[in-house]
Formats: sequence, C-alpha cells, structure tokens
Amino acid sequence: MRIRPALRLLLPGIRVKRWMALSLASTALIVFGALCLVGQEGMRGLYALLLRHFPFLWRPVLGGAALAVGVGGAVLGMAMAVRSITAAFSTGRAGSLAEAVYQARVLPAAPNVVAVGGGTGLPTVLRGLKHHTANITAVVTVMDSGGSSGRLRLELDVLPPGDVRNCLLALAEDEERMSRLFQFRFHSGEGLAGHSLGNLLLAGLDQLSGGLDRAVEEASYLLSVRGQVLPATLDSTNLTARMHDGARVEGEEAIAEDPRRIELVGLNSPARPYQPVLQALDQAGLITLGPGSLFTSVVPSLLVEGMPEAIVSSPAERFVMMNLMTQPGETDEFTAHDHLRVLGDYVDLSRFHAVVINNQEPPEELLSRYREDGSIPVQDDLAGGRAFDLRVIRAPLLSVTEISGKPTIKHDFAALARVLTSEARCFRRSWTRWFNPQPPN
Repeated sequence: MRIRPALRLLLPGIRVKRWMALSLASTALIVFGALCLVGQEGMRGLYALLLRHFPFLWRPVLGGAALAVGVGGAVLGMAMAVRSITAAFSTGRAGSLAEAVYQARVLPAAPNVVAVGGGTGLPTVLRGLKHHTANITAVVTVMDSGGSSGRLRLELDVLPPGDVRNCLLALAEDEERMSRLFQFRFHSGEGLAGHSLGNLLLAGLDQLSGGLDRAVEEASYLLSVRGQVLPATLDSTNLTARMHDGARVEGEEAIAEDPRRIELVGLNSPARPYQPVLQALDQAGLITLGPGSLFTSVVPSLLVEGMPEAIVSSPAERFVMMNLMTQPGETDEFTAHDHLRVLGDYVDLSRFHAVVINNQEPPEELLSRYREDGSIPVQDDLAGGRAFDLRVIRAPLLSVTEISGKPTIKHDFAALARVLTSEARCFRRSWTRWFNPQPPN
C-alpha cells in the first residue's frame, strides 16, 4: 500500500516533525499563558457567557473541539506558510511542499544505483528510478558510429553524444520540456539536416570545455539532472564483430545493419575505464545491466578494460534487465537463455543476483507489425525460479509508447522501478520505498 504523498512530510530525515512539534508546544504555551493571565475565575466567566448563548455546549466537547481546531490551525498555518515561501522562491515546479521537501531531504539519502548500458533501454531504467533516489549513475557506452552522433564524431573528433543526451534527458528535472528542445532535429541546412539540437550542444560543450566528461557536467547543470551521467570511457574506439561465417565487421552502425549472425564483439583499440565510473561501482548498492541492444548497447560497456571485474567485485546487488523484443539482424530468435549466454561471455554472471523479465503479452495487432519487421517477443525459457544461478523475477513490464507517430513496445519505466525497489535489498531497507511518489505513465 502506498502512503499519500503529503504524508512524506513525516518521513525520517525530512526535518519537519521537529518544527511541527515546536509549533504545537508553542501553541500550548500560549494557552497556558492565557490561563495564567485570566485565572480560573476568568475562564469560568467566559464559559458561563458561552453557555448562556449556547446552552447545548458541554465542557469536554467544547474543550476538545477548541483543542482540535487550535492544533489543526497551527499545523495548517505553518505548512501553508512554508508552501507559499517554497513556491515563491522555487525555480522548478511549485505547489507541492511535500514533493519539494521529499526531493531535497529524502532522495539524496536514498541508495546508490549504477545503471550500465546504452541506446533507448538505459533511459527507461533511469526515468523510473529517479523518483526513488537522486543517487543514480548512468554508465553510457560511447561507441556509436551512425546517425547524427557518428557524423559529429567524424567531423569534429568528439565522442558520440547521442546516448549521453538521452540519459541526461531521462534524469532531467523537467524531462518533457527539455526533450522538446534537445530532441529537435534540423530538417534543412547544409551540414545541419539530421542533427539533433542536444547533440550539437553537447558537441559544442565538448570542444569548449575540453572533453565529453566536462561537457556532461555543464549540460547536467543546465538540465537540473538528478544523479549523474558518465561515459564508460573517454577513449575513442570502435566496435568490431566476428560474424558466424568468420567475416569481421567494424563500426556500431555497420554491425547493426549486417544481417549475418554475430559470434563475438570487441574493440578495435583498447579503452581505459573512466575513473569516476569505477568509484561509482564501488559505492553502489544496486547495479543494473540493460535493457538495450545486446551486442551494440549493453555489451560494449563490458569491453572497457576492467569494467566486468569492477562490476562483479562491487558490494552491490547486480540485476540483469531482460529485453522485451528481439532485434532484427542482431538477436534474431534469441530467447532469454540466449541473452544470458551471450552476456556470460563478457561478464561473470555467477556473481549476479537476479534477472528481471517481462511476463506480459504484447497486443496482437502490434505483434503482427513487429513480426513483419523480423522482431518477436523474447521467449521466457528460464524454467522455474532460478536460471544461470540467478533469481528470476517475472512481472508485467510492458507499455506501448507513441514514437515518431507509431505505437512502439517499450518497458513501463514506473513498473520497472517498482520491481527494482521492491526486490533490491538496499531499497527494502530504505523508507523511500514506502513514501515515493507515483511517477506518471
């Protein structure tokens, strides 16, 4: 059962109850002082006067009603006064004192979560968890070679900003408004057509500040990001893949478009880990891996030197987030078992704790369109409650989202966050699990 958002003011650590207690005690002192001044005779005279005009009044009822109204008025007055001050000085969304205090006091004290991945899957995890903790670190792959990111990488010699942009927006205080700006793509203009405004801003900040890491810091400030977004590496490197026929393909875009089955992926040059990422992993209470394109979004971060070892040596719980649908040309006909088998080639899955998998059927009218494109739901062939020595957590996690005018199957970010916060030990020990707001669907 969820507690009403206003009651989050009573959450330990909010530092509101002490001031409410002081207000009530002060009210009691005022009453006591009044009694001392008028004395018992004065109070009897006042009661007699009231009884003369309202003969139905009974002393206990009158006293209880007066006490209740006095206490309620004192609390309401204090709360509304603070709310008015909060609304006047807040630069964000005003009007909810409980929400403002909850964000300021509780979320910064919530568990540390590190989410590893890329593509469109990682922002889904971030979008849900930001309502439960402000201590989120998104570890993003920076090996894109296609689209706007690939062009900027070639023309400006910067790390690809696309996945970083999406994660920053997912953690932004006002995601809806910022997305309208940062996701805007130019439709014309020599050299501009196809670029998103967010990518251009990050590329410009990269050149201005001298690196993607500092560019992300500046953009995080502009977007009022809750948590932090870190590139897995600052080294410029490209994905390579060995296909089932032995051919070698280089570049994330070329790999994704190649219809041949992928046997193994690697990097064309070594990539050193970004040190803040290793620090975040060491301090995490929960680490999530995925969802996202298996070979081109999830595995690439595991190819950075020392990253798999840092993940499994962390004291955190480790959860694998299973994809909803297979990806044409990359994971054709892959089941849940196949996804875990591939991940096991790059990281020690025996050190993970659980895998989260959807058990909700997609709408049939959408499935037919996906089948035409060569994509089907990832089959749950993980028998029982454990697989690969992982606890299997099954839950309805599917939602349908409008993307580019088409209904698209995506993870329900609020449902995904509820599963993580109810299953991970660090959140079960935290009060935020009971007092968290309900994020919009």
